[in-house]
Amino acid sequence: MNEVLLWVVGIAAAAIGVAVSIALHEVGHLLPAKAFGVKVTQYMVGFGPTLWSRRRGETEYGLKAVPLGGFIRMVGMFPPQAGQGLRASSTGRWALMVEETRRASAQEMEPGDERRAFYRLPVAKRIVIMFGGPFVNLLLALLLTALAVSAIGSPTGLSTTVTTVARCVVPAGSTATECPAGAAPSPGAAAGLQPGDTVVSFDGERVRDWDWLSARIRATGGREVTLGVERDGAPLTLTATPVLTERAVTDPRTGQPTGETETVGFLGVTPARAVVRTPVSEVPGLVADQVEGVAGIVVRLPQRLYDVAQAAFGSAERDPNGPIGVVGIGRLAGELNALPPEIAGNALAERTSRIVSLLAGLNVALFVFNLIPLLPFDGGHIAGALWEVVKKAVFRLRRRPDPGPVDVAKAMPLAYGVSLVLVGMSVLLLYADIVRPVTLG
Repeated sequence: MNEVLLWVVGIAAAAIGVAVSIALHEVGHLLPAKAFGVKVTQYMVGFGPTLWSRRRGETEYGLKAVPLGGFIRMVGMFPPQAGQGLRASSTGRWALMVEETRRASAQEMEPGDERRAFYRLPVAKRIVIMFGGPFVNLLLALLLTALAVSAIGSPTGLSTTVTTVARCVVPAGSTATECPAGAAPSPGAAAGLQPGDTVVSFDGERVRDWDWLSARIRATGGREVTLGVERDGAPLTLTATPVLTERAVTDPRTGQPTGETETVGFLGVTPARAVVRTPVSEVPGLVADQVEGVAGIVVRLPQRLYDVAQAAFGSAERDPNGPIGVVGIGRLAGELNALPPEIAGNALAERTSRIVSLLAGLNVALFVFNLIPLLPFDGGHIAGALWEVVKKAVFRLRRRPDPGPVDVAKAMPLAYGVSLVLVGMSVLLLYADIVRPVTLG
């Protein structure tokens, strides 16, 4: 499969994954809404003109032209205004905007829908409905992460199979790409080790893993040892003498050289990558770390977007850990799928793991962003419901009448402002993803 086709497959897989994630997010709202008796008139994936729709009962299900989100339409999202009409002092632009929102919400209600309005539900049920979408994304993140790192695994480990054999021994820190004249052959080459050999025993002991083998090689410098290997499925016994040589000392925490050297045994072989499967019990911790990372981006979003603008319109470097748009996600998916496999014979599994991990991260982002406590995010409705709990508790303490549901419609001017910011952010990320994209390099 050529590289262009791999790019196309990766982008298509990401696009389908994004669409499915959005659709299931809306299902997370739809199912509890219907279970609690709220009338749902529309379930749509996408925005803009409708491409396809079909009515089932009282709900219209469909797809729209711009696949950048979705929504369900519930009757009675906003409570009617307390009292009669607008006050003379409340006829400004913002007050009129709020009133138009209430009127539009009221017009959706048909006779008999009053008891099925969203705002009439108890606070706990309203929170369940609005949290249902982000919760589905969190579940998808957990499931996809488990699939990627536990079921499929990732090539992050080292096996006891030899991938390269050094031809000679060179001093520590040498950048030579060819063996100097008169250089001694490496012990591995002298013993007859070949790429593809799997070391199964060392000096009479069964090899446990690469770390164990590496430690034994370093500890047996200058002493002859026997190597039990498998070559093309057949057992073979070789004899080698690891040579004492100066090797760079690395920091065990970072894996980076410390600048010091030590005298250790050297065989001259490099291990092949191995698929490592993370225990399922560690998956929640991995997802929690991702949630923390995305939340950090949200908290510092203005600065992050400024950095993106500096990269897009200036000469600054694009932060690979900063916000990225849908075009950038597609590009990364194409790059990930086109990367050559690190494990021979595991190309499909590796590429699947990469794309699944990318989609898991996307669902983490959907979970965090939708919990921002501002309209039009789900978190805005949740914040309104929680404020209602606080407000009613205060009224009870003061022995005042129940104030009724919180008028979330009053926050609509802010919601329009947030929507404009989101549009601007989307345009900026789209431009940046085209002219200064985040790449694997």
